Amino acid sequence: MATAVHRTGNSLHIEVDMQSVLTARKRREYRRREGNLSEDRPTLTSRVFHLSDKTHGAGPILFAWQNTLGNYLATTGSNHILNIYDRHGELKDEINLPGNCTGLGWDRDGDTLAVINDKNSTIILWDANTHKTSHLDSGMKDPLTFLLWSRVGHQLSVGTAKGNLLIYNHQTSRKVPILGKHSKKITCGAWSLQNLLALGSEDKTVTISNADGDTIRQTSVRMDPSDIQFSEMKTDERSVAGENTVSVCVGKKTLFLYNLNDPDNPIELAFQQRYGNIISYKWYGDGYVMLGFSHGYFIVISTHIKEIGQELFQARNHKDSLSAIAISLPLNKAATAGDNCIKIHDLSELKEMYAIITMEDETKGLGKLEWTDDGQLLAIGTQRGSLHTYLTKLPVLGDAYGTRIAYLTSLLEVTVVNHVEQRRVGRMKEQSVTIGIEVEPTFVALGPFHMAAGMNNRAWFYILGDKGPERMKDREYLGTINSMALNADYAAVFFENKVQLHLIEGEGGDGGTSEERETRLFPDSDIDLRITCCALTSDFLIYGTDAGGLHYFFIEDWQFVNEFRHVVGIRKVYPDMTGTRMVFIDDKSDGYVYNPVNDATLDIPNFSPTVKGILWENWPLDRGIFVAFDDDKVYTYVYCKETVGGPKVMLAGTTKLPYAQHPIMLHNGEVTCQTQSGKTTTLMLSTHNFHEKPSELPQSELRSALQQCLVLKRFKEAWVLCHFLNSKEGWLDLAKAAVQHLEIDFAIRVYRNIGEAGLVQSLQKIRGTEDQNLLAGYLAMFMDDFSLAQDLFLASSHPMAALEMRRDLLHWDQALQLAKALAADQIPYISKEYAQQLEFTGDYGNALTHYEKGVTRDENQREHDEACAAGIARMSIRMGDIRRGVNMAMKMPNRMLKKECASILESMKQFSESAMLFEKGGYYDKAASVYIRSKNWTKVGELLPQVTSPKIHAQYAKAKEADGRYKEAALAYENAKDYDNVIRIQLDHLNNPEEAVKIVRETQSIEGAKMVARFFQKLNDYGSAIQFLVMSKCNDEAFQMAQQHGQMEVYADIIGADATPEDYQSIALYFENEKNHYLAGKFFLLCGQHTRALKHFLKCPVTNDDSQAIEMAIETVGQANDDVLTHQLIDYLMGETDNIPKDAKYLFRLYMALRQYREAARTAIIIAREEQNAGNYRNAHDVLFSMYTELKSHKIKIPAEMANNLMILHSYILVKIHVKRGDHLKGARMLIRVANNISKFPSHVVPILTSTVIECHRSGLRNSSFSYAAMLMRPEYRNKIDLKYKKKIEAIVRKPDKTEEEEPNSPCPYCQFQLPETELVCPGCKNNIPYCVSTGRHMVRDDFTACPRCDFPALYSEFKNLLETEDNCPMCSERVSADHLKKIDDPSLYLHPDEGDE
Repeated sequence: MATAVHRTGNSLHIEVDMQSVLTARKRREYRRREGNLSEDRPTLTSRVFHLSDKTHGAGPILFAWQNTLGNYLATTGSNHILNIYDRHGELKDEINLPGNCTGLGWDRDGDTLAVINDKNSTIILWDANTHKTSHLDSGMKDPLTFLLWSRVGHQLSVGTAKGNLLIYNHQTSRKVPILGKHSKKITCGAWSLQNLLALGSEDKTVTISNADGDTIRQTSVRMDPSDIQFSEMKTDERSVAGENTVSVCVGKKTLFLYNLNDPDNPIELAFQQRYGNIISYKWYGDGYVMLGFSHGYFIVISTHIKEIGQELFQARNHKDSLSAIAISLPLNKAATAGDNCIKIHDLSELKEMYAIITMEDETKGLGKLEWTDDGQLLAIGTQRGSLHTYLTKLPVLGDAYGTRIAYLTSLLEVTVVNHVEQRRVGRMKEQSVTIGIEVEPTFVALGPFHMAAGMNNRAWFYILGDKGPERMKDREYLGTINSMALNADYAAVFFENKVQLHLIEGEGGDGGTSEERETRLFPDSDIDLRITCCALTSDFLIYGTDAGGLHYFFIEDWQFVNEFRHVVGIRKVYPDMTGTRMVFIDDKSDGYVYNPVNDATLDIPNFSPTVKGILWENWPLDRGIFVAFDDDKVYTYVYCKETVGGPKVMLAGTTKLPYAQHPIMLHNGEVTCQTQSGKTTTLMLSTHNFHEKPSELPQSELRSALQQCLVLKRFKEAWVLCHFLNSKEGWLDLAKAAVQHLEIDFAIRVYRNIGEAGLVQSLQKIRGTEDQNLLAGYLAMFMDDFSLAQDLFLASSHPMAALEMRRDLLHWDQALQLAKALAADQIPYISKEYAQQLEFTGDYGNALTHYEKGVTRDENQREHDEACAAGIARMSIRMGDIRRGVNMAMKMPNRMLKKECASILESMKQFSESAMLFEKGGYYDKAASVYIRSKNWTKVGELLPQVTSPKIHAQYAKAKEADGRYKEAALAYENAKDYDNVIRIQLDHLNNPEEAVKIVRETQSIEGAKMVARFFQKLNDYGSAIQFLVMSKCNDEAFQMAQQHGQMEVYADIIGADATPEDYQSIALYFENEKNHYLAGKFFLLCGQHTRALKHFLKCPVTNDDSQAIEMAIETVGQANDDVLTHQLIDYLMGETDNIPKDAKYLFRLYMALRQYREAARTAIIIAREEQNAGNYRNAHDVLFSMYTELKSHKIKIPAEMANNLMILHSYILVKIHVKRGDHLKGARMLIRVANNISKFPSHVVPILTSTVIECHRSGLRNSSFSYAAMLMRPEYRNKIDLKYKKKIEAIVRKPDKTEEEEPNSPCPYCQFQLPETELVCPGCKNNIPYCVSTGRHMVRDDFTACPRCDFPALYSEFKNLLETEDNCPMCSERVSADHLKKIDDPSLYLHPDEGDE
């Protein structure tokens, strides 16, 4: 900031320019501060008392509060009367003064009030204890103008109008006059804590003197000094402790700072003219000064040398004028008076307005402002002579009983209220009750029906009835009361290390209580105890002693029921409502939770040594929660009576306690606190601060809230949070917390919700366990706390559970220790299991020891002993005792043991013993392998017939090959399935290529094929060489060989479908050069070059191979799917290119290849018709059938003509089958169907009609026989009849017999209409009915099957009957077994097939 600095004499003068100070930031803060001063800001309690101007007379007044205690207020005004009032405004004394009072003040202890006036030199002294007045002659001749008591001593300083000084020691009555201390009137002064006296005079000098009046320092100022104060100005270096600075207001304009340690460099601070004159200033804090100015401003500056002259705060508190400022350090408040109001600020946050007191009647202006030392009362004088006293701080007195609280709301007023009941919905609001008290109390006590308050040794009792509070009585005790507690009937009063328990009502006996039960004093007179604290519940009086005793006195039985001795003295006790749980604090400031049922104490973790009190939770669902509080924090604890590990106290969290608030009651996580202003506030504990809508919380806050719920055992709320958190980790935390607190059912519910079936089953098994230790042991085991689980099991009714757990966990050392104590018979079995684990970990010595301990020699435990013996054998070998181990292994029948011991020996390179054990155990492969390692080929050869391992055979073969015994080597290689080496030996050593070729063909060995190819190449057998080169994947070599030696056709035949497109192209180009069009086209097709392939196929000459070339051309066009190639081939087939039309079957195959099924169908019908005309009925049938199935597979609608032709041709084929089987009736029926469509069979009209006549006549169908016989007699047929049957047919016509049984009916599968069996169109529903492939009859629903091969329908019974003599389906000619036929219950797929594409 900008400052103007100049020196005046020896003084450093700093003028503060506030225009540069008011930065934008401070302006914003100022506006925000002003905006906060709304009508809702808190106000202080109304004034305690008011003294009107009649008391003092018109004009300003002087007044002073009694130092330290603040019980008295001395006031005087223009009427020359000194009034002394108590703190409640009652006049205690009155003294007439000869003239105007020029000074008054209290000594440091507040015992003596001194007063001077302008009319005489007498000093009036008033004793606060005796209320007596005395007069002291100062001996001064000039008027007395100044009076001030020392702050640390008994000295009283008095100044005169001529600058003389008197120092009077009140303790010794010694008077020391100092004449000429100043040359003019002494106007102001101050005593320091070092008992130095600073004085200011109208002679414009300031002197600093010692307690005897000797001048130590003297300095001059520019104008009249006023308002001298001592304080400590902060410097960079730490100065000697003490008040080193004298501050003086000079001419009401500047502040002069005179440092006693640096007297040559005083500092003078000037301020902006717009502030006006300095009215008052106060030092506070770490070298800060607050100044009030006449124009309503007040500012704060720092005296630190680096910050000197800087304004830390500035505000215009009053519009017109400011008359006084005051600071109360105990309250941490500052007050300014001006206009007609007092404004109070918090020193820690000056921008915030704490309170405003408005005095509307005071229009002439306000005067001096002064607080009592304790900050409870604030007094202000006015210009018209009145005085107002306001209550700014109350003693924080209060008590709670349940959720009802009583607290001091004024100095003589107690309020009783139940905030919890007021907030409860659906109940009448409980009104607060205000009780007036006779004296200012030092304690308050509350019970269910009474309230007590009092001070010193006296207490007043009030009954809280339905009609309102009534004063019941008052009572005096034998000493000053420290505290009091009430229940429904009794009061417990603690005074002078004693406790008196007495009835609240009915003293003197109303007949209901015996005299001895009316009152009792503790401890008894014959017991030397000092009681340090007490508490009262509905049933018990509880008190603690300095010797560490905790005593429970049961009121109903009027006797002690429990006593407990702690190691050190008890300082405070805090029982819950029932008294069954209690927190006590000992002389070491440690906290404990005490359970009087079993005398168990639990340390309270992280217990602050500054704790001021304890509150138990009043909410029924959180009875185990309590809080401890000090001045700054509230600590939330959870006492869990039952957990897996026993009772436990946990710190749940801490909450910051607002300044100067005192907790008094706890309910559902909400702490009710008293404030110094006589009000209550509520503080929500941070541990209980749950969000009303958890669905809106982010994941991190949800997890934090879940942990809060788990600590507080609020499992229902935690369940809801887990749902929103949707994390398995959260559910597991909830389940673990439930298990920890023995909430088994809830834990089961959680585990079931997340699908942990194993844990659900485990918990269900132990849910009914009554033994608490056993149950807790199981739960501790589930939580992996095995040491705790063992302790709990051992303390339970089933200690064997500890042993079982250790065995299950493989904790063998602990298991053996437990077995020695619990079950010695289990030691062998545990030893065996322990030995197995030690063997696994490689501790073979200890494993051997435990195996030996595990032997029982009990016949019933033979299997166990054998396992131990096997372990001994293994461990003996491991430990070097090979002979013992091998002998044991050889004797025992266990094959696996022999294998294990042999493997150990092999790892130890004891090959002979190892191989022997492998052989003895029947492990011939391993035995041979070990013999090979020891080069014992003789034993290997002996074992070879039993050996299956190819590796061993291969090793043996190599050995034999090295010895030149090639046949044995080849056989061994073959047993080893090493065929490449077999082939090599057959070719190189045995000269047996036939065997080599055979092996290559069988094994398809690539390396073998290469060897054979090289062999044949040496023999110039290039065809065989090419074949084996291809087999060995050496296509390039094979191709080159084929090209060089003209063996390309051989190569092409051999390469098959395994070659690459490049291989095929190479072959195609070769054949193209050789003009072999067919093979060139074939290989161009294989490499995907369809155009070139088709060109070559169409160039093939018209020979017997023509059909094969055309077939390949059709395949080429089908794969290419190219319209140009398609039209090119069609032109060729139609004869457009060479005028030679090709067979229609090729066109049919082309359409099939192109998937043009409708065209293919039409072509198929034409081909079939040509075949029929040619008399090739089976060929026609097969063409139609193949086309039918093709269309059906592609879901294309079958043309009616095709279906009908296929049906007629199939009926003709069935005739032969039925006649062959001797079923002439069925054959005749089919012949009738064929004869009715005889035009379809132009080549065989007469033979078919002849057969029809003969079969009908043979079957008894005489009328049908006559009809067709008559048809044969027509001139165009008569001469073509076979002579063998001609006479018989003529006889049938000449002698007609028209008798014929009607054809049996069967139901239509669609509409159940009865129609002849061979009729395929239903007259009822007009549907075409599917026909049976075995009989030609129409299908019926209840006898439905289908051919497993072609899926054509058939009558189940008939088809099965047919397959007894026939092997093939009549339709598809595929082989069908009767076992594969399945009856179809729902033939809808056959009756209503999909119509397919149109």
